[in-house]
Amino acid sequence: MLRVAMVSPYSISIPGGVQAQVLGLAREMRRLGHEVRVLAPCDGPPPEPFVTPLGNSLPASANGSVAPLAPDPSAALRTIRALNDEAFDVIHLHEPLVPGPTVTALLLQLAPTVGTFHSAGESAAYRVLTKTARWGADHLSTRVAVSEAAQELAQRYLGGDYTILFNGIEIDRYLRTDVKRVDEPTIFFCGRYEPRKGLEVLLEAMRHVPRDVRLWVASDGVGIDDLRNTYGGDERISWLGRITEQDKLDRLATCSVFCAPSLRGESFGIVLLEAMAAGAPLVASDIDGYRNVALHEENALLVPPGNAGALGAALTSLLTDDDLRERLVRGGRQRAETFSMTSLAHRYIDIYRHLLQAEADRELVLPQNRFVTMFQDRVLRRSRAIER
Repeated sequence: MLRVAMVSPYSISIPGGVQAQVLGLAREMRRLGHEVRVLAPCDGPPPEPFVTPLGNSLPASANGSVAPLAPDPSAALRTIRALNDEAFDVIHLHEPLVPGPTVTALLLQLAPTVGTFHSAGESAAYRVLTKTARWGADHLSTRVAVSEAAQELAQRYLGGDYTILFNGIEIDRYLRTDVKRVDEPTIFFCGRYEPRKGLEVLLEAMRHVPRDVRLWVASDGVGIDDLRNTYGGDERISWLGRITEQDKLDRLATCSVFCAPSLRGESFGIVLLEAMAAGAPLVASDIDGYRNVALHEENALLVPPGNAGALGAALTSLLTDDDLRERLVRGGRQRAETFSMTSLAHRYIDIYRHLLQAEADRELVLPQNRFVTMFQDRVLRRSRAIER
């Protein structure tokens, strides 16, 4: 059995792609018999009993996104205490250079450290702080990227070698036999509001679909109220705000079509896999991150990003063509099966074991950290695998 600390810089109680991967991977590894704890900021009750909350988050803006981070000293102290309380074999950092708990854990170097890079596109922080970011990345024992786009961004500024491991999905969570699709044609959008997510394009596309088509918008964030004021006169649109994970699963299982109209900045289309696994027909933007998952007319309809007319036409086609819808659903379920969380968990476990063996063979030597050396007999402790 391995003892793994899985650290997220983002609030684990706020829905997001990285948070979903952290929780899903932890659940699967625990199912396989390993002791995994998630260390993360948490706004409200922890979503799972194996989560160690590190305090509340604050919204931070970066590259057109608003991320729930906890870069404050109290979160750093809680991170140190949590890592000190348990002798972890491996520390797995998701977005290891994002300010907050992951950076704290990276600097401590209490165990072999895996860094998974999720972001793609551009990073103002990497561009401005390249030298510092490279120094931090050099403290990682090994690096993983969730897609070729994520690898390209990381290598551009940080250098280094990366293993590409696509994100995974817990297939069983999305298989539902107790519900059926709604009778009236309904489109479902789910995601934090950011301009790059393309929600406004979808709202414009509603002008190009039949009048009996409804739209569920599960989204919140800065600016969503302005959109709601602009399009609030359209009674076909239901503004749901932020929804629970269970509500998302229910709506994926009952909507007529799921729509992902992002404009850019998606490193991997995990939300597309969720829709496919749930049997929801899919329309998405034809962007690099989504092409990791979706194949046009095999398991999804892909449209040029930002084109409301093309998006409306694709939605109408899928809503009115039963044969096309059934074909894409079959293809989507087959595609989702190839990204199972079980396979991903085994790949990461192999990486963990390789690092521990390298440490035991003295091929991997953790750098001496002045802070750890100063306090190791009183505050920080770790029973290393090589000492057992």
